[in-house]
Amino acid sequence: MLQFVRSKQKSVLIKIAFGIIILSFIIGYTMLTSPADQRAKQGRETAALVNGNEITYDAFQNSYSNLYNLYQNIYQEKFDAKLEKQLNLPQQAMRQLIDETLLIQQAEKLNLDVTDEEVVDSIAQYDAFQIDGKFNRDRYLEVLNYQRMKPEQFEASQQRRILIQKVRNKLQQGVTISDAELAAAFHRENDKINLNYVWLTPELVKSKVKVTDAGLKKFFEQNLEKFRIPEKVSLRYLRFDPTRYENEVGTLTDEELQHYYRRNLDQFEIMEQVKAAHILLSVPEGADNVAIQEKHDLADKLLKQLQDGADFTQLAKTYSDDKSNAANGGELGTFGRGIMVKEFEDAAFALRPGQLSDVVQTPFGFHIIKVEEYTEPGVKPLNDVIDKVKAGLALEKAHQIAYEKAMDAYNINRKTGNLETAATANDLEIKESRLFSVNDAIDGIGRVPEINQVAFTLKENQLARPIQTTQGVFLFTLKERQPSHLPELDKVKSMVEQLYRIEQAQTLAKKLADQLLKQATEKKSLRSAAQDLKLAVEETGEFSRSSGFFIPHIGTAQKLAEAAFSLTKDTPIANEVFTINDKFLVASLKDAKTADFEAMENTDREQLKNRLLAEKKQQIVAEKLKQLVEHAEIEIMVPELSGHLTSGGSKS
Repeated sequence: MLQFVRSKQKSVLIKIAFGIIILSFIIGYTMLTSPADQRAKQGRETAALVNGNEITYDAFQNSYSNLYNLYQNIYQEKFDAKLEKQLNLPQQAMRQLIDETLLIQQAEKLNLDVTDEEVVDSIAQYDAFQIDGKFNRDRYLEVLNYQRMKPEQFEASQQRRILIQKVRNKLQQGVTISDAELAAAFHRENDKINLNYVWLTPELVKSKVKVTDAGLKKFFEQNLEKFRIPEKVSLRYLRFDPTRYENEVGTLTDEELQHYYRRNLDQFEIMEQVKAAHILLSVPEGADNVAIQEKHDLADKLLKQLQDGADFTQLAKTYSDDKSNAANGGELGTFGRGIMVKEFEDAAFALRPGQLSDVVQTPFGFHIIKVEEYTEPGVKPLNDVIDKVKAGLALEKAHQIAYEKAMDAYNINRKTGNLETAATANDLEIKESRLFSVNDAIDGIGRVPEINQVAFTLKENQLARPIQTTQGVFLFTLKERQPSHLPELDKVKSMVEQLYRIEQAQTLAKKLADQLLKQATEKKSLRSAAQDLKLAVEETGEFSRSSGFFIPHIGTAQKLAEAAFSLTKDTPIANEVFTINDKFLVASLKDAKTADFEAMENTDREQLKNRLLAEKKQQIVAEKLKQLVEHAEIEIMVPELSGHLTSGGSKS
């Protein structure tokens, strides 16, 4: 929603609404932190008890919704069910509420409270409540009314928010960063090392693998389960195709069309676009300052000519270095945001038809841009897309009819499991699939996880409940079941040999890595040992601890990253073989550079100190909350969270 609104901010009405939408995140927080007695009518069920204090299920739902919207806005199209699960949003939401409740409880022990004046001052700071930079009570009431919230609810939440911050501030009092801590952080982020390393890969030694019948037989017998043939099933099915039932949809009412249109506004979005032409004066890679300035001066000269009335098309044909469009007067056609480089895009979308840009510098050189047409973002009116809306709604209703017919067939025949009767009644042809395993695509149906999952639970003569897909609705029953079984060697010999070669190459690569490490340690030189074994030595280039576990040219390697900075000139060889993505690596220190802390600029020193102080303060609060959770009586009533949030006295 935020992304959709962001692209429409040029609309005056949406600009006003945008501030309200941003505030809705605050309102959402308000709804979940309002005192229980004010919210009793909205959610009576208890989600958790923290030392006897109630967290309502309604509060938990709002907390989860706010986090969901936040991450959806951050990740946008990348935010899917898998990422949502990885982020553990329900646990995050409940943990946030528990932490806030514990901090509120601490406020009483610390004799902290909030004055009415502090609440008033905090509310006055919100832009959404201001007109011309000043708090406006009418706007305040208007915004709250739009969100269906009473002022006393919002003010109570503000008091709670301020109180929590006061507790945080109290816990963080007296926190400082010592010179030793500052120096340690500086060296952690700025000291650099360069490593030599050698990869020992199965590919390097695969030609040395010898395959024998006896070896394959032994490998097969030791790894029988790796070659187990999984359980397989085949299906008989009917497909209820929605397009068959479009003539049964009937008349579409205006109300239904309006409702479909509003539910699918994103389908009718008008993207912001410009139609533009440009003159490019390219700057060769590696050009010196004199050459760059000459190009800039020429661009200034051409811009002046254009401003004095010169023909853009003719100048583009004569001077533009963009050969793909110079002959057409520099025409780029119509494009939206995200197509051109940022500098070019910003300049082009700031122009309106007939306007010229100033000279714009991009990695390609210097541009002069002329915009010929501009399409403002928005949404197409219903009248302009009525045919598309009718078609979409008709198909949606046809899907529903198809599902209802499939459900009727299921309910009539589920006791007998007779698919033939269902096929005859609906004038459909029964189709059959080949055998497939639980993760295979089903021929004629495709990869539909829900169908795969249900298929393997079916019993003989049992109809599965209809399942909707993009292809239609499927009603199906079991045709054949092939149990999981262990095969004979000759049936899977090629697969056995393939895995045997991989395993043997892996073993040989590890032996070679161990040999290299032993010789390098004895010689105190990885390069010398590698030369003896005719192995290639590579180097990472300089990197610091601030790279985390990422090492240039190697990738993410936690163990190596942790060991690397303990290497010295006296002990340059890392004392183990590192396994990274099924490959082996031996590493040694090539060079180490210690950064000069004393030469650090005062401004940089102050910035580092402030950052460390903020991190330390956060850590203080986190540690205090950990202690409070460990000693708190916490009872979780939300089933899906039971066992995920634990404490010293927790219950579930």
